[in-house]
Amino acid sequence: MTAEIFDRVAHGRTADEVVLQIERLILDSVLRVGDRLPGERELSRRLAVSRPILREALKDLEARGLLVTRPGGGTHVADIIGQVFARPLIALIAKHRKATLDYLEYRREIEAMTASFAARRATPADRAMLTTVIDRMRAAHERGDFAEEAELDVELHNAVGECAHNIVLLHTLRSCYRLLSDGVFYNRSLIYGLPGAREKLLQQHLAIAQAVVSADPNAARTAAEAHIDFVTAAMHEAERTGDWERIARLRLRQRTGPVAGHDRDENTEAAE
Repeated sequence: MTAEIFDRVAHGRTADEVVLQIERLILDSVLRVGDRLPGERELSRRLAVSRPILREALKDLEARGLLVTRPGGGTHVADIIGQVFARPLIALIAKHRKATLDYLEYRREIEAMTASFAARRATPADRAMLTTVIDRMRAAHERGDFAEEAELDVELHNAVGECAHNIVLLHTLRSCYRLLSDGVFYNRSLIYGLPGAREKLLQQHLAIAQAVVSADPNAARTAAEAHIDFVTAAMHEAERTGDWERIARLRLRQRTGPVAGHDRDENTEAAE
C-alpha cells in the first residue's frame, strides 16, 4: 500500500481526525474489503500522530465493524459489502425466479444511470483505471481464462461505479455484484457457454468503457442498457437450452436405459 492515500493529520491530539480519514477512504472505496493497513509504526508516521492516538482510532473503527485485526496478520478493512440484503432475504432471492428478473430490471436502470454519471464525471485517473481493467479483460479473453474474465466482468462494473463518484450508488452496486459473484441469481458460466456469448460480452464491456473514457453519457447509457438486455436474453436462452437437454436425456433414458456419460453429467449438474 502506497503512502499517498494517507494525509498527515494537522492537529493530531485526538483520534477523531484519524478515524474520519480512514472512514472516508473506506467510504470512497480507496480502501477496499480485505486491504491491509500499514503496520502501526509506519501508519503513525504517515499520519503524523502518536501510536497511542492511532491505537485509539483503530480500536474505534474495529469496534464499529469497519476494520478487523487478524492475529499475526495485521489490520484489514472488514467485509462490509453485501449487508444491504439480510441473509434470510438472500435465501429467498436465490429460491424464487422472479427475484432474478427484478434484479436484471434493477441493474438495467441503475447501471444506465451510473454509466451516464461516469461519462460526465470520470477523471483522467478514472479513465486510466478503466483502460487497465479492459486491457486485463482482453488478455484473459485471449487466453480463454473464463474464471479471470468473469472476475474482471464484475471489476469493470465496479470501476464504472467508482467513476460515477456517487457513494450511495457505488456501495449499492457493490452489494448487488457480490450476490452476482456468489451465484445467487444465476450461473454466469451458462451464459458464457452460449455460442459467441463471450465475444459479445467482451464487445459490450468495451463499448461501456469506451463511452465513459470518451465522456459520452448518452452512449454510455445506451451501452449499459444493451449489455443488460443481452444478459437477460442470454439467461433465458441458456435456461431453455439446458431444459431441452435435460428433457432429451430423460427421454433417452426412458427408451434405451442409462447411457454412459449422461447419468454422470446429470449428477454433476445436480451437485452444481
